[in-house]
Amino acid sequence: MSAVNMTGRKILNAAAPEGMRIYAVGDVHGRADLLDRLAALVDADLRAGDCEEAITVFLGDYVDRGLDSRGVIERLSQKEFPTPIVTLRGNHEDAMLRYLDDPAMLDQWAMFGGLVALTSYGVDVGLEMRHGGARAVHAAFMARFPQTHRRFLEETQLSAEYGDYFFCHAGVRPHVPLERQDPDDLMWIRHEFLYHRGAFGKVVVHGHTPHLEVESLENRINVDTQAFKTGVLTAVVLEGDGRRFIDTAGQRN
Repeated sequence: MSAVNMTGRKILNAAAPEGMRIYAVGDVHGRADLLDRLAALVDADLRAGDCEEAITVFLGDYVDRGLDSRGVIERLSQKEFPTPIVTLRGNHEDAMLRYLDDPAMLDQWAMFGGLVALTSYGVDVGLEMRHGGARAVHAAFMARFPQTHRRFLEETQLSAEYGDYFFCHAGVRPHVPLERQDPDDLMWIRHEFLYHRGAFGKVVVHGHTPHLEVESLENRINVDTQAFKTGVLTAVVLEGDGRRFIDTAGQRN
């Protein structure tokens, strides 16, 4: 999968901390099968070249749309990955957490693909709706939703920083210092962030806005390659002042 410089300008030499290799993974959206394949690719990448320290940052949106939200959360909550992991919160985790506390959020969550996530936990949404409406759906979900999964969601971070890179799910609001970003912006922002051509203080690594190819720009890197639909889950590999990409299509750049 090729990186594209949408501005046509030279990419600045942002750098990861010395001796550290960072894998940053785009939106998984219930594709536990792709998560397994990417884990194998990361393991092979680690074996192919020595590094002092490696870490993987997951950029959020683990649930909804794909068929196995439960499997994705189970693996990540158990930290089953070739490197230590940092898990950030996406807007879909935000919606799921809100639904856990309020059955009335079902309609909103459903618009994001939440019904598929409910099914992955063994909830027959149609049956429960016929028997008791939205509250019955919620009760069935709560009976099947492990506390370890809730704890995983609650412990997700809104952002992370390593070297010259700032990691979050959706993006940041321009002209606001990174340390003062609004949580909703970090999980939900789009246009104000995407169309900004200036600097953000650090290179922002994010997902949230799907593209068929990665966007590798001088001020941001977007690795959401619509995995739930395309079958391509992508990670950017940051090491020294280099950036490259691995993905489940089996291509490397």
